Amino acid sequence: MVYTISGIRFPVFPSLHNLSFRGDRRTASLPVFLRNNSFSRKTLAVKSSHDSDSLSSAIAESDKVLIPQDQDNSASLTDQLETPDITSEDAQNLEDLTMEDEDKYNISEAASGYRQIEDGQGSVVSSLVDVSIPAKKMSVSVGRKAKIVSDEVKPKIIPPPGAGQKIYEIDPSLLAHREHLDFRYGQYKRLRYEIDKHEGGLDTFSRGYEKFGFQRSATGITYREWAPGAKSAALIGDFNNWNPNADVMTKNEFGVWEIFLPNNVDGSPPIPHGSRVKIRMDTPSGIKDSIPAWIKFSVQAPGEIPYSGIYYDPPEEEKYVFKHPLPKRPKSLRIYESHIGMSSPEPKINTYVNFRDDVLPRIKRLGYNAVQIMAIQEHSYYASFGYHVTNFFAPSSRFGTPEELKSLIDRAHELGLLVLMDIVHSHASNNTLDGLNMFDGTDGHYFHPGSRGYHWMWDSRLFNYGSWEVLRYLLSNSRWWLDEYKFDGFRFDGVTSMMYTHHGLEVAFTGNYNEYFGFATDVDAVIYLMLTNDVIHGLFPEAVTIGEDVSGMPTFCLPTQDGGVGFDYRLHMAIADKWIEILKKNDEDWKMGDIVHTLTNRRWLEKCVAYAESHDQALVGDKTIAFWLMDKDMYDFMALDRPSTPIIDRGIALHKMIRLITMGLGGEGYLNFMGNEFGHPEWIDFPRGDQHLPTGVIVPGNNNSFDKCRRRFDLGDADYLRYRGMQEFDQAMQHLEEKFGFMTAEHQYISRKNEGDKIIVFERGNLIFVFNFHWNNSYSDYRVGCSTPGKYKIVLDSDDALFGGFSRLNHTAEYFTSEGWYDDRPRSFLIYAPSRTAVVYALADDVEPTLADEAEPALADEAEPEPVDP
Repeated sequence: MVYTISGIRFPVFPSLHNLSFRGDRRTASLPVFLRNNSFSRKTLAVKSSHDSDSLSSAIAESDKVLIPQDQDNSASLTDQLETPDITSEDAQNLEDLTMEDEDKYNISEAASGYRQIEDGQGSVVSSLVDVSIPAKKMSVSVGRKAKIVSDEVKPKIIPPPGAGQKIYEIDPSLLAHREHLDFRYGQYKRLRYEIDKHEGGLDTFSRGYEKFGFQRSATGITYREWAPGAKSAALIGDFNNWNPNADVMTKNEFGVWEIFLPNNVDGSPPIPHGSRVKIRMDTPSGIKDSIPAWIKFSVQAPGEIPYSGIYYDPPEEEKYVFKHPLPKRPKSLRIYESHIGMSSPEPKINTYVNFRDDVLPRIKRLGYNAVQIMAIQEHSYYASFGYHVTNFFAPSSRFGTPEELKSLIDRAHELGLLVLMDIVHSHASNNTLDGLNMFDGTDGHYFHPGSRGYHWMWDSRLFNYGSWEVLRYLLSNSRWWLDEYKFDGFRFDGVTSMMYTHHGLEVAFTGNYNEYFGFATDVDAVIYLMLTNDVIHGLFPEAVTIGEDVSGMPTFCLPTQDGGVGFDYRLHMAIADKWIEILKKNDEDWKMGDIVHTLTNRRWLEKCVAYAESHDQALVGDKTIAFWLMDKDMYDFMALDRPSTPIIDRGIALHKMIRLITMGLGGEGYLNFMGNEFGHPEWIDFPRGDQHLPTGVIVPGNNNSFDKCRRRFDLGDADYLRYRGMQEFDQAMQHLEEKFGFMTAEHQYISRKNEGDKIIVFERGNLIFVFNFHWNNSYSDYRVGCSTPGKYKIVLDSDDALFGGFSRLNHTAEYFTSEGWYDDRPRSFLIYAPSRTAVVYALADDVEPTLADEAEPALADEAEPEPVDP
C-alpha cells in the first residue's frame, strides 16, 4: 500500500517493533561499512577554554568535527581542510620568498592575523599570518596555496577581516565603547583565523551540507550526523523496513556518527528517492527516533502526528533546471511580504505553484521589486507562522515539493523580482519529535543548556552561537538556500533576541550606548551575524541581508571589514509601533514633529527598510491600520453603491497618507504585507483547535478554520468596492518610486512641520511632498519652499477619484517657483492643500506627458495665480 504527499510516493509505515531485516539488498556487504578502519581519521589538537556561558570564540575541541572522506573520494577531506603544524622553516621560507620577489609582490599587513598579497597586476590573494609567531614569520597552509587570478576570471571570495576601525570615524560616539568593540572585533578575527586554519576557510566551512546528512556518490550513500551525546545510532527507514539492527552507525572521536550504504547489486541507490528515514539513537534520555538534522525534505503523512524525514534525491529528469538569471540588486527595495500558505482567496493552504502562477504577476503589476517569503523552513506547527522551525534545510512540504519552490523562484527572477527568504536563526522549535531539541538526548547539543537555552516568551530553544558545530550548521544553512534554491537574500528574524542575553524582553531601548555594549550583549551571537554576512556578501555579492532589530544597535548596517555587523538594511520597526500609538489618539492630538522624528530617526550611513505595518500587526490580537481606522464600518460601507460614512472617508484618506509618508521619509527601502496595500479587513487567525493547558485551563480555538487564514485579493480587485481605490494608490506609489527613485535620493530636506496647520512638507530628490493631516481645514494659496527653480506639476495625489478621493485638485495645473527665502528654502510656489490629502510635485521637465496632457493641454487661465505670501 502506498500513498503520495506533495509529489513524494512512499509506503505505509510498518510497526517499529519486532522487525527483522528482510531481503538481500546488501547482506554480503554488511561488514564493509561497519569496519572502523574504512575511513581516514585524524585528530585535531586544539587548545581551548570553552564553556556554555563564556565567550566561546575560543574553539572547544569537543565541539570540533573533522569530517572523514567519502568512500569514493580520491583524497581525504582531512587533507583538504587541515593546516600543517607551523614550523619556523615554513615561516622562513615565506619570508625568503617575499624578500626575493619584492618587485613582484607587495605585502601589506591588513589586520592582526591576516595579510594581503598583491601581485604586480594588482590581484589580491589573502594569506593567513599566524598570530602566535613573530610578525615577520607566517605560515601558509599547503591546501591554500596562493594563486594569481587573471583579470578575466574573478572568483567570488570571502575577503579577510579589515582593521575594524572605520566605525569610529563614522560615529565618534563609539570611541567611549572602544574596549568592547575592539574586543568584539578581535574575537571575530580570531574565529576567522581558526576557521581558515582548521577548516580551509569560510567557503569550505559553510558547505557542511556537502558532507553532513545524506551524500550520494557513484558507489552508494554516506550518511553523517553530529550527535556526541548518543551512545549508539542506527539509520532506519522504509529502505530497511525500519530495522534498527540493519544499519548500525559508527562514531568517531568528535561525536560524528557515520554509515556508508553501497549501491544495490543492480547499481540502484540503496535508499530510493522519496523514502522515509530517521536516525534511532540510544541517548541519555532514552531511545529516540529523530529526523536527520540536515534533512532536505520532511513530510507529515495523513493521519500521523510526527513528521518523517524524506531521502530526497530525484532523478535528473525530475530536477528543476533554472532558466533565468538572478536579477541585480535594485538601488531601492520595495518588498512585498508574503506567506505561501495563506496567499489564496480561498480558505485553504495554498501551494508554491499557485503562488507562482497567481500571486507573482500581481506583485509585479503592483510595482514591487522584491518578494519576501515567510515560513519556508519546515515547521511542524502551522500556526507558528513559520517561526518555530523544526527542519532548517527543508522547504515546507505543506506547499509542495522542493522542485516546485525552485520553479517559483525562477519565475520571480523572470519577472525581475528579487526573492528574499524570512530565515530563522534566532531560535528553534522546542519540538523533540521533529526538530533539533534534545536531538542527541542532551539539553545542550545545538542550544545553550538550562535557562539560557530557553526563550520563555516564544517557548522555543536558543542556539549556542559559540559552538563550532552550531556555527557550521547555521552558516551552511544560510548558504544552502542561496546555493540550492537561488534565493536573493534574507530577512533575518528576531535579531534583537540574538544580540542580547535579555533578548530585548521587558527592556526599553532609549538610545544610550551603554545599552548596546555591555555584559547583556551576546558577543558570540553578534560574531555569528558578522560571519554569516561575510559568507553571504563574499560568495553572493548581489544578495541582500535585512536584520529585524528593534534595539537600534550601532554599526548594525556597516561592513564587517569596517567593524560593523554587516547587514545591508535594518527593519525600521519603531515606525509601525508609532503609527499604532498615534492611531489611538484623536486627530487634533497628532504631532507632526513626532511623526517626522520617528520616520527620520535612523543612523547615518545605515540603511533602513520602513513599513507602516507588517504581518505582526495583522495577527489575531492586533489590528491592521485599516481596521484601527475603520473598524466595523468596513463590513457595511465599503461598497460604492451605498453612501460612505465619515469613518470610512477618514480611514481611506489616512490609510493612503500614512503609507506614502512612511515610504517618503522612513528609509531606503519599503515593505508591505500582502493584502494590506488595499486595507485587508479583519486579522490573521491560523486554524487551531482548543488548547488544554497543564493548569486545566482550556484556551478555545477556532474550530480549525481557514476562514481568516487567507488573503482576499478579490476585494482589492473589485471595481465596485472602495478597497480598489486604496490598491490603486499603493500601485501608483510604487511606480512613482520606481520612476524617481526618491527613497535612495541623497537630497532630503524637511522644510515644514506646522502643528497648527497639521502640515508636513519635505523634499526628497527633486520631488516635493506635501501632507495636510488636518481633519477639516483646506488651504488655498499655501506657500511651500523648494530648492530647484522651474515649473512643477502634480505626479501623485491621494485625493484622486481613482484612489477613492474627492478630486479637489486640478492635475493639469502648473506651479511656477518664485525667488526668495521661505522655510529656509531659496524658492517657493503656491498650492492648494485639501484636508487629509497627500500630494507629490515634480519638475515638469521630469514628468512624461500623460494622455490627458496631450489631449487637453492646460489653459493659461487655469494656472495658479502669481505667488503671494499667505
